[in-house]
Amino acid sequence: MALRSPAASSGQPRTPGPTGPRGPRLHASRRHELGQSFQDGGEHYDRVRPGYPADSVDWLLPPGARCAADLGAGTGKFTALLVERGLEVTAVDPSTDMLEQLRKSFPYVNALEGTAEATGLTDSAFDVVSVAQAWHWCEPIAASTEIARILRPHGTLGLIWNQLDTSIPWVHRLSRIMHAGDVHKPGFRPVIGPEFEGLESHLTRWEDALTPEDIMELTKSRSYYLRANDATRAKVMGNLEWYLLDHLGHAPGETIGLPYMTQTWRAVKVQGSTPR
Repeated sequence: MALRSPAASSGQPRTPGPTGPRGPRLHASRRHELGQSFQDGGEHYDRVRPGYPADSVDWLLPPGARCAADLGAGTGKFTALLVERGLEVTAVDPSTDMLEQLRKSFPYVNALEGTAEATGLTDSAFDVVSVAQAWHWCEPIAASTEIARILRPHGTLGLIWNQLDTSIPWVHRLSRIMHAGDVHKPGFRPVIGPEFEGLESHLTRWEDALTPEDIMELTKSRSYYLRANDATRAKVMGNLEWYLLDHLGHAPGETIGLPYMTQTWRAVKVQGSTPR
């Protein structure tokens, strides 16, 4: 799920724009516009979006962690892994619709509306804060300051992305047809604030079992498709049907192993960093 700032005047969207010291930086209005596309459709998002591999959360969690905040939690895809490991979890997301789905799946999780830049959570309350598939919608410096505020001393910040494994040629072409904009370039390193140190990463390669129809539904959950007009949507679906059925030769209903890479990043709150 996408986290967006309450104000459109701060942020970092995904499409190409002015270049910053660590990669492209985009106009806030564009990031806000794309983030808005996720405000509805929680049931569909929950049904078609992949989960995350178990070793992502196992690598991320610090020893002895008890409490976690999952920001940009959406319908609870990453929240599920935190819950499975026995943590007390608070989930935050700006979308009422997404949180309704999360509450259905995890009625015992404290689910609140908010953003990474303004969580509304208590100071120094959490051992770990995760942001899965959402950091690119955040203003990273403001979000880092807010996350440092709610983390306990030496707490862990975790940033997680699922992305199609475009090192495989057929998947690379599929990502272009799907307009999958969250595929990172080689050398990608997320921007975080000075409140954190020791940024390191972990990579998991895995496959999600989907049918051609599932892949088409997955495409419908992406911001490009959600914002497109009817003609563009029809073109995308037509291209997908041709590519999966005619070009690759898959049959309707056939199970396809769709290769993913999950990038998990973690950093530790700097000793002595204080709440704002």
